Amino acid sequence: MTQDFTRQTARRSVLSATLAVAVGAAAWAGLAPGAAAEEFPDKTINVVTHAGAGGGTDITTRMMMLRGRRVFKQDMAVVNKRGGSGSKALMYVNSQPRDGYTIMTITQSHLFQIAQGKVPLKIDDLVGIARATDDPQVVCVPGNSPIKTLEDLVAASKAKSDGGLKWGTTFAGGADHVAIHGFTKAAGGIPYTIVPFKGGGAIVTNLVGGNVEAALLNYAEGEAQFATGEIRPIAVLAGKRIESLPDTPTAKEKGIDSIASTVRGFAVLKGVPEERMKVLEKGLLKAMSHPIYQGYLEGGGMPKDSAVGMDEWNKIIRRMYEESQTSLKELGLL
Repeated sequence: MTQDFTRQTARRSVLSATLAVAVGAAAWAGLAPGAAAEEFPDKTINVVTHAGAGGGTDITTRMMMLRGRRVFKQDMAVVNKRGGSGSKALMYVNSQPRDGYTIMTITQSHLFQIAQGKVPLKIDDLVGIARATDDPQVVCVPGNSPIKTLEDLVAASKAKSDGGLKWGTTFAGGADHVAIHGFTKAAGGIPYTIVPFKGGGAIVTNLVGGNVEAALLNYAEGEAQFATGEIRPIAVLAGKRIESLPDTPTAKEKGIDSIASTVRGFAVLKGVPEERMKVLEKGLLKAMSHPIYQGYLEGGGMPKDSAVGMDEWNKIIRRMYEESQTSLKELGLL
């Protein structure tokens, strides 16, 4: 009896000591006593987009996910919420738990919705995790246009008394409209008229057909037409020339200080735990550093250093938001 009691007492002592070590280790690791080390992620990560299948945002998202699934060791699923130029996507994400399992691919359009008060969110509610693309805009004209240089375009714009050149765009107040406004303002306030179309493909078709006289395109949108000469690139709105169009000067080289690009990146809403955002940042950057994603960037005429982390990406988001506010006010849309 005494021996049994002694054995039980010894066993309890061992268990108590083991528990004490476990609690101490948890405390040393920054975990609450009794809590197991959290594994994040441990289920599917949903990536919310606002664009249709095959669009630039959709393709960027899926290209990241090719390696993202392996990096996070979990499935990743596209959740498409089209409509409202990003407002429906923002509203959907706002309805989901802020736990890191719902992220979204954002563009300038999402910032416009916030700036115009079309969603019950403020810019401080948006937290960038990693930028995915920095896709420079290219000033283009039809291949048979008499406009061959940026100087020609400025002169032709000033010479037209009926509102300047006709520029193809997607819709009034959209990202490309704002970019056109910024470019023409930097070019000395040259006049312009926008002609809205349903998407980049329609803009390309109508530019080739001569129904519009100018447009801003991403390289990938007009790649085939650049190659055949059906569309003439005359300036790149970037800090340096792009490898895909090495002979096309930047607007800055010609004295016009205008930079515009289609920027896409991943974000969450404020409230996601900081440690989970760090896991997402590290994983997204790793996925986008893979040769598959880097090949996608290169093939689309985008810089290989497009992917940047939280600190730089959030500064870019803030700058784009402030610039969009200015432009939207000048356009009478804010």
